[in-house]
Amino acid sequence: MADDYGKRPSIWRHREFLLLWGGQTVSEMGSQVTVLALPLVAVVVLEASALQVGLLAAAETSAYLLVALPAGAIVDRVAKRPLMIWCNLALFLVIGSVPLAHAVGALTLAQLYAVALLSSVFSVFFSVAYQSYLPMLLDRAQLMDGNGKLATSRSVAQIAGPSLGAGLVTMVGAAGAMAADALSFALSAGSLTAIRAREPRRPRAEADRRPRMWSQIREGLAYVTRDPILRNSVAFNGTANFFVIMVETLGPVFLIRTLHLRPGLVGLLLALGAVGGVAGGMAARYLARKVGSARISWISMTVLSLPGLLIPLAGHGWWVLLFGFGWISWTFASTVAGISLTSYRQAACPPYMLGRVSAAARWINWGTLPLGGLAGGALATALGVQTTLWIAVVGGCCAGLWLFFSPLRGMRDIPLGEPEPAPVGG
Repeated sequence: MADDYGKRPSIWRHREFLLLWGGQTVSEMGSQVTVLALPLVAVVVLEASALQVGLLAAAETSAYLLVALPAGAIVDRVAKRPLMIWCNLALFLVIGSVPLAHAVGALTLAQLYAVALLSSVFSVFFSVAYQSYLPMLLDRAQLMDGNGKLATSRSVAQIAGPSLGAGLVTMVGAAGAMAADALSFALSAGSLTAIRAREPRRPRAEADRRPRMWSQIREGLAYVTRDPILRNSVAFNGTANFFVIMVETLGPVFLIRTLHLRPGLVGLLLALGAVGGVAGGMAARYLARKVGSARISWISMTVLSLPGLLIPLAGHGWWVLLFGFGWISWTFASTVAGISLTSYRQAACPPYMLGRVSAAARWINWGTLPLGGLAGGALATALGVQTTLWIAVVGGCCAGLWLFFSPLRGMRDIPLGEPEPAPVGG
């Protein structure tokens, strides 16, 4: 298995993947503009309170709890590419409604809540569908490379997007800047439309029996909990996200109110996390080949993530760089581990139920985000911001123990063999 990583075919000439990758990169860049612009619209244009901005942030992640599970069952019932195209077009209209409403003087806070919630829902459907679609475009031997490139472009967007957003906000205002995100979804839809590869037909037995949606949801959850690697990987991701969102939420408060940094420098320190993600995406394939894809998944989250403990130690002057260094280590380690674990899920899961399995994993992985945000706010109120940051970084580093105490510890490489066959009976 170790040698396979060095012999995998390149995907730089894979037309369909390049179209998917290019469209997703443009869309991710636009989404990062909205990450910056949407709360600015609420604060600057509509003069929202801190509580209202917090509720807006919760609306942006609530869909992972509300619709991720049924999204997986629906994705398994329909063609993936048309669904992704329709999601992009819907996001074009939803996001585009903000600059339009602002232009005619009709923008309200209620509309922003609706935009945050609806865009979250369509984004969940898109992400579940494209994770199920990628194994249809690439060979199993190319999944690590493909996931690495997608993760790298996502991290690049997290660096360049806020800078682009800041420039657009300066030139055309926060509401106008969101037009760039709307346009990015239209471009992504066009890129997907240009893909010529046909999706394989679902197994006839699966198509004929038409199970109820709840049955499919239970199948997805059962598959995740039955497979020991998947079970521990989603437990790791859910635990890590619970604590990481605390740092993302309280980090700016700590840097501005405790260390008295300028907002521009705070944005730079937070953007350093994306640098770690880019480095992790670029290094993942090399590390998988040299160390082993199974070994590096748990080593990265139990050893390489330990500098994350430096985050609460950040102080005045040059000591503030401890925050950036710790943040980079976390994002680097989590990206390396995430690429290996996602590739395993895509390769090991039967194609006919990959959508519901991916959705079940996402429901656990990302469903903890709003819970972690609420817990972080409550703990910070009771114990203080810096104490809560200590709880968050210790908890985040300990999340890797889910991978250490799993079958991955006894393997060199994550198995990327043939998935289970489709059922032949109703």
